[in-house]
Amino acid sequence: MFQKILILGAGLSAHYLLDYLHTKAQIYTWKIGLSDHSDTLLEQKRHQFPMLHTHALDIMDSEEALKLFHEYEIVVSLLPAAFQPLVAKYCLQTQCHLLTASYLPPEIKALEHKVKDAQLFFLNETGLDPGLDHLSACAFIAQIRKEGGEIQAFRSFAGALVAPESEDNPWNYKFTWNPQNVIKAGQNGMAQFLKNNLQQYIPYWQLFQRVQPIEIEGLGSFEAYPNRDSLKYQAAYHLEHVKTLERGTLRRPGFSKAWNLLVQMGLTNDEITLQNLTHMTYQDFTASFIKMDAQKDLLQNLKEYLKITDQEDLEALQKIQWLGLLENEKIGLDKATPAQVLLHRLQQKWNLKPQDKDMIVMQHQIEYTKNEKAYRFTADLYVKGEDANHTAIAKTVGLPLALAAELLMQGKIKVRGVHIPTMPVLYKPILAALAEQGIKFKEKTIQI
Repeated sequence: MFQKILILGAGLSAHYLLDYLHTKAQIYTWKIGLSDHSDTLLEQKRHQFPMLHTHALDIMDSEEALKLFHEYEIVVSLLPAAFQPLVAKYCLQTQCHLLTASYLPPEIKALEHKVKDAQLFFLNETGLDPGLDHLSACAFIAQIRKEGGEIQAFRSFAGALVAPESEDNPWNYKFTWNPQNVIKAGQNGMAQFLKNNLQQYIPYWQLFQRVQPIEIEGLGSFEAYPNRDSLKYQAAYHLEHVKTLERGTLRRPGFSKAWNLLVQMGLTNDEITLQNLTHMTYQDFTASFIKMDAQKDLLQNLKEYLKITDQEDLEALQKIQWLGLLENEKIGLDKATPAQVLLHRLQQKWNLKPQDKDMIVMQHQIEYTKNEKAYRFTADLYVKGEDANHTAIAKTVGLPLALAAELLMQGKIKVRGVHIPTMPVLYKPILAALAEQGIKFKEKTIQI
């Protein structure tokens, strides 16, 4: 049993986690700490959650961080993924258990033996995606196997989007989570998956050309592009003998075709820094990435450069126009990478309005055989936010972490070492608790 827990990061993803743990703290007399570099955010959270112990902290200040960590037993980190290896090292030095929503990085995986020797529990990938996808997938896989099914194919798709009533731009998309992660999607290595016993590898510059249609009952049509390395979950999900294993990210139809134009022009590049942007317009910026014929305007040059030939291509280009990347408006930055310029523009165009509602959508597809018959099992999840501050993504990232923290605080997790949430001791109670709060999959099985 533990009594002292520290949360790192007071941003939007923290609300539901704090709300849940704050309520439990009043029952179990837990000490809950919250640290952030922003005094303003900490002040806001103190008003919302009076029992919080708040700490202003620069996580790069190792002396102050270690001093703070020594006051707690469990750390829940909502910081950006780049900081998690550093947090893990602090936790190892101060004998704190660690829970994060971020992908398990090699630097933390490499600490496996040290973490076990210290009798610590480091749990990664326990948010939405990754997180809720793992919890639910492992539960459904175990359920099918328990009933005698032999799994042949596993596909999983998820997306953080806007609810249908808030889809008011041509992209049918707005930022509902870290905008930088949206800009950099797919840039951290080839996408890898298994399809019909063949390994598939897709480089970044082809990623948004390789989409597949997905239908979700009650929500309509989506498209999915491959998501990172699906193959690393083959062992984690105990799917070593399946013929197909795919994970993908969901968007509304037409998004990927338009985003692919930005990729092909080089506007998502984050490796070079452009100088002297002070007087550059978005029109100049876009023109600088394509071959220009001075006798034609920028739009006509784009049509020819990008080989716009059919109606779908034209609609994709119109999405680019809507972003204002062809306008004679100054960028307003001194120097930046192309990706940073694009992000700057998108934050003006894709931000949630106060009344907007976001949604998260997830679908698992499992094909299996049983008694010489073939079946397809589908599980759909749809969660809608309340407004721009109380979002579905904050709920589905924060609550799995909060529930895992509660299990650890209560001494119900005995395993030690570095893990992701694929164990029954995690997915059974967490999914049950989420279902009580309305976060529940709609399941369907058909013979094929």
